[in-house]
Amino acid sequence: MVYKQFRVNVTIRVLLITFTCLLLFLSLDQSHIFTPVMVVALMVYQVWALIRYVDRTNRELTNFLDSIRYSEFTRTFTMKDAGPSFEALHEAFNDVMDDFQQVRAEKEEHFHYLQTIVQNIDVSILSYQPNGEVEMINPAAKKLFQVSTLKNIRQLSTLSQELSDTLLKIQPGENLLVKVQDEDDLLQLAIQTTEFKVKDKRLMLTTVKNIQNVLELQETESWQKLIRVLTHEIMNSIAPISSLSSTIEMMIKGYLQEDKEAPSLDKEAVKEIQQALQTINKRSTGLMNFVETYRSLTKIPQPNFEMIQMKTLVENVVTLMKKEVEDQGVKLTYTIESESILLQIDEHMISQVLINLIKNSTQALEGVANGHISIRGYYNKRGRPTIQVTDNGRGILQEVLDKIFIPFFTTKRSGSGIGLSLSRQILRLHGGTITAQSQPEKETIFSLTF
Repeated sequence: MVYKQFRVNVTIRVLLITFTCLLLFLSLDQSHIFTPVMVVALMVYQVWALIRYVDRTNRELTNFLDSIRYSEFTRTFTMKDAGPSFEALHEAFNDVMDDFQQVRAEKEEHFHYLQTIVQNIDVSILSYQPNGEVEMINPAAKKLFQVSTLKNIRQLSTLSQELSDTLLKIQPGENLLVKVQDEDDLLQLAIQTTEFKVKDKRLMLTTVKNIQNVLELQETESWQKLIRVLTHEIMNSIAPISSLSSTIEMMIKGYLQEDKEAPSLDKEAVKEIQQALQTINKRSTGLMNFVETYRSLTKIPQPNFEMIQMKTLVENVVTLMKKEVEDQGVKLTYTIESESILLQIDEHMISQVLINLIKNSTQALEGVANGHISIRGYYNKRGRPTIQVTDNGRGILQEVLDKIFIPFFTTKRSGSGIGLSLSRQILRLHGGTITAQSQPEKETIFSLTF
């Protein structure tokens, strides 16, 4: 609209100048010189007015652009007696200024909102350049590191050289744990970082969280669970040993003290003593085996890593177990979503984990009609290689599900309770995890994520 009015205005002025030029030529035939002079003067005025009109528009446009350039959005454009064209132009300029001012106010509010979160959150946040120069540090980080200001990450070497080196060397997306002994305080710092750019400046945004209390709580809970299982297993063996040994002692006590009133040891009594000793021997042997099994949990060898296709790994395990599983009336199938999935693993150790899971599933499918075990290989939603072993057996109760990876915990009569615990340790040595999900009487899923 403004441009259209400006064009009409300029067009009219040019037409008037053209008409004046024509009038000048016509006036040259007159005998009086006064008329041509008047026409020339009028034409000069019209040309000057046109130039002034265009210059005024350019000046207004220049002022408008300068206001945008220097963010002077509070400026207003008004000019009295400038005509409808300039009034519309000024109104458009003022509307744009109001819009810019509103956008800037919203950005400032958003900035202050984020600043409030960063300044008050209890997670330590650092922003710094790859050379260690700190751009931003929030109060939580200052409190954690016990500093009032921090200009460079290398200054943290006074607190911990390992912490300083880790912050400088950590790669985007990594999650690292650093232990820091600060006089009488022990800090377990979980560090995570991401990378972003501001103009041409590369920055690292890092969060640091002291998880010492969380680790201590989880460690305490783990020990309590383990101790309960160990106590249960040991007491199962110690109680009958103690009872039987006490009974035998009472039976032979009189003979050892040469008590004349002690009853004679007939054949039946000797037979009872023999059975008691056999039971004691059996329980003692079982207890020794239990301790030896416990020792085996601490002697897992380091993995011998090699690159292998997931499909090859799964096919080898299925070929090995297929006949044994099908002899139990269970169907065993597998699917690999991509043949290009590669794993850097110890093939022997991971194969043993898969074999144990298949055996567990086979036992869970005893007496189940149309028993089926399926193995699936794929990339999960976070892009990590995953192998799932699924069966449609009896399942695992929810109250038991969080205990199945505890050493010696088992729901099977003849189980040792170390298979899943060993599997979890093996996956940890591979930098992975093993998890379980179950819906009783429907399906149970064990997921190996690398």
